[in-house]
Order: sequence, then structure tokens, then C-alpha cells
Amino acid sequence: MQSASDLAADLAAHAEAVCREYLSNGRRQGSYWLVGNLDNDPGRSLFVRLTGPARGTGAAGRWTDAATGQHGDLLDIIRETCRLTDFADVADEARRFLHLPKPDGRPTIERVASGSPNAARRLFAMARQIRGTLAETYLAARGIADLAGTDWLRFHPTCFYRPDRYSPTETWPALIAAVTDSFGTLTGVHRTWLDPDGFSRANLGKAPIDTPRRAMGRLRGGGVRFGTTADILAAGEGIETVLSVRQALPALPGIAALSAAHLAAIDLSPALRRFYILRDVDPAGDAAMKTLTNRAKSLGIDAIPLTPSREDFNEDLMTFGADGLRHHLRSQLAPEDAARFLPIGGQRDKTA
Repeated sequence: MQSASDLAADLAAHAEAVCREYLSNGRRQGSYWLVGNLDNDPGRSLFVRLTGPARGTGAAGRWTDAATGQHGDLLDIIRETCRLTDFADVADEARRFLHLPKPDGRPTIERVASGSPNAARRLFAMARQIRGTLAETYLAARGIADLAGTDWLRFHPTCFYRPDRYSPTETWPALIAAVTDSFGTLTGVHRTWLDPDGFSRANLGKAPIDTPRRAMGRLRGGGVRFGTTADILAAGEGIETVLSVRQALPALPGIAALSAAHLAAIDLSPALRRFYILRDVDPAGDAAMKTLTNRAKSLGIDAIPLTPSREDFNEDLMTFGADGLRHHLRSQLAPEDAARFLPIGGQRDKTA
């Protein structure tokens, strides 16, 4: 029978793949995988060694949480992230990941790891279309009524939410957004938990919880896509930001990267000619815009920032409406794109 140390050594040979599966909100830095904690929260407190010998001091797969002093191996990561208690279940999950049979020769039972791309795909499959749901009401309250091209958005009426690892699980309605890579593969989801009592200026329709937005799965390089990308693309951090611009320019394809860091790292197709960066007016947004502009230029892609008149494009939309936002954006577009993406009424306004 394969021992625990043998399983740990087999996992250590695939340490980065294990981390990408079970600690998907982390990232690689040098020889380590950095993440917030065993709950797969973003951060840098927990670090996993990705290289080194199979066993002994400095072995690949060994991890430490600097904030708590916890440490262990990859079997411990599987146990904690999958919420398992019996070692037999931990071993079965490790064998599933490694595509190994059970000791008695029976195939392993498919188990979905919490926070993994597989868990993200399962959650998206369980959600429903947003038409006629609280998600549609939430977006409408944010000024987003035109939902063309939003096939990657869905609604879940009772999506699990856990404030922290020590608190009981709650359920709240949620807007579910699929994150896809450049090949169209679903690699993660973003959840926006919603207030069942409706929209208010205090929370803008989000649930009254500490972290009403969370992501799971693999996000880096991808995003939530709206419309079909060809040679022109607009990208921003938030879903509401991108959808707000699409209320004014409905034919302009967009992608929401979900954070400034992910916006800076978004995959750029070599087919792109021009790339519009939907700027958030804050230091993180400025840094992401600078990084992304330099990356686009290095690939021969024309990068143009679009700047809101207020703090963000959703605030512009809610304050000035789609016509006002369209008027503000018109002068920032390349002339040929203004002719291509402005609605006919907007083109008439330009020549009036």
C-alpha cells in the first residue's frame, strides 16, 4: 500500500500544479507559491516551496503560514482546502489528482476541490440565466439595462458564503460571472453577493457582508468577456465598469479582469490592433494602465486609455446616463472607432 510519505512525495513532484488546483487565488514568485492562507484567500502569508528534493529539509511541497505558524506538506493542503477529516479521504483525493487507482484497484471518485477551476465550473453550471432574477434587477439599478453579450453572467439564489474559516457557512443570492482564458475555457468564477432587500445608496445592491465580492479558480490572464473580440477590445477592472461603457458603446467588445493586478496581466491576442484601457482613477488603476500600455506597445498594439469624468464609469453612467457617457467617450476614441462603435444616433450628434 502506498504510504502517506510516498503520496506526499508524488504530490511534491507536481507542487505547482497542486497549488494551482487547491490554492488557486495565489501566484508563483520565484521558487514559491504565495497565497493568503489555507482558505485560499489572496495574500502572501502562506508560502509553498515549489522546488527541492522529494523529502527532507527544504523539500518541494513544504509550506508555512507566517501569520499563524502552521506548516505541513501538500497532503495537509488537500485536507484543509477540501475540508476533509479522515486520512483515507485525503489519500483518495490525492490519488484522484495524481490519476492513481485506489489500493484495491477501484477507480477514485471524482471530488471537486474547494476554490479550484473544477469547483468554479460546477458553480457556474448550477447557476441560471440572469433574465428575471435579482441579478438583472441589481444591474438595472446600476444603470445597466442592455444585457446583450452577457452570456457569461448567471445568477445563483443561494450561493455559499463563509466569512472566515471559523464561521458557519451562510447563503446569499449572487451574480456569478465566468472567467475564461483566451481559448474560451472557463477557468474561474467571480461572485458578487447581492442584497435580497434590493438596492440602496449605502451598498449599491451588494449584500451587507464583509467581502461581497470574491473569486475562485484561475484568474490570471483571463477575465469576464462581453461581446466577440476581433481586432478591437476594451478592458477594465470591474464587471460594472465594462458593462457601463457597453451601455454607451454596445458594439465594443469588453473584458473585466476583476482587479488592477489581473488587468495588468491580461492576455493580449496578437490579432488585436487597438486596445482601450478603461481606467480606474486611483493609484492601483494608474499602475495597471502603465504596465498594460507598455505590454501592448511591445506587441505592436495601439493602447488608448479611456478616463471617466468622475471616479469610475459606472458613476458616470448613473450620473449622466448612456447618452452623457457616450458624449464623454466620443472624443477619446480613435476616429475610425468612433465611426465604427458609436450608435447611429451618436454619429448624428457628432456631425450636427
